[in-house]
Amino acid sequence: MPKFAANLSTLFNELPFLERFDAAAKAGFKGVEFLFPYEYDAAVLKEALTRNNLELVLFNTAPGNAAAGEWGVCAIPGREEDARRDIDRALDYALALDCRQVHVMASVVPPGADREAWCQTFIDNVRYAADRFAPHGIRVLLEALNPKTKLNYLYSSQYQTLDIVKRVDRPNVFIQLDLFHAQLVDGNLSHLIVDYAGQYQHIQIASAPDRHEPDEGELNYPWLFNLIDRSGYQGWIGCEYFPRTTTLAGLGWLDAWK
Repeated sequence: MPKFAANLSTLFNELPFLERFDAAAKAGFKGVEFLFPYEYDAAVLKEALTRNNLELVLFNTAPGNAAAGEWGVCAIPGREEDARRDIDRALDYALALDCRQVHVMASVVPPGADREAWCQTFIDNVRYAADRFAPHGIRVLLEALNPKTKLNYLYSSQYQTLDIVKRVDRPNVFIQLDLFHAQLVDGNLSHLIVDYAGQYQHIQIASAPDRHEPDEGELNYPWLFNLIDRSGYQGWIGCEYFPRTTTLAGLGWLDAWK
């Protein structure tokens, strides 16, 4: 039976962020994830998790200056000090919140830049993160983003992600398999789920192509959920979608899996 985690950056947006923990627990979720914790003191977030008996299953390193077009700094040559400060800060939050996985964000690559130089910078910083996290039993996750969602992100395909993981060569670095991004770029999700089982340690879902509840669009999620079970996957499935209306109105799909 899949374990579903509410993404509090996309779900329950009708409520202030700190109230979303209560709403997720009331809706039946046992796990949550979100993009970034850094606007809040870790003790405040820990209290919200503990009060609701929720497990935090994932968050990201900081995005950098998103208003200026950044989406992560860990691939930017010359920004290694910033990247490693963000990694260290993420580790502090992961330890305080008992979170066993952190997605290390890469960067948006400007047109004309030497992508291989940016990729090597990212690999070096991911190795730093992996070595910092390993003594604490924390995994580093890498996620491909499709170009429609984030144009010119360092990598968009699951196969590019697999290659980077191989080049990083650390035992606690894995893929974050977002089936929405994967469908828009790679397709053949059954192949990714079955043939690369063990190389991903977190899954995220949304309908394709519109990124709403997983009960519409071109993906047969009930079939995929059963395939994920048969593949032996034991981790969480993050619900990182944007509700069509309110979050609760769109949760009918979840009833069959409770």
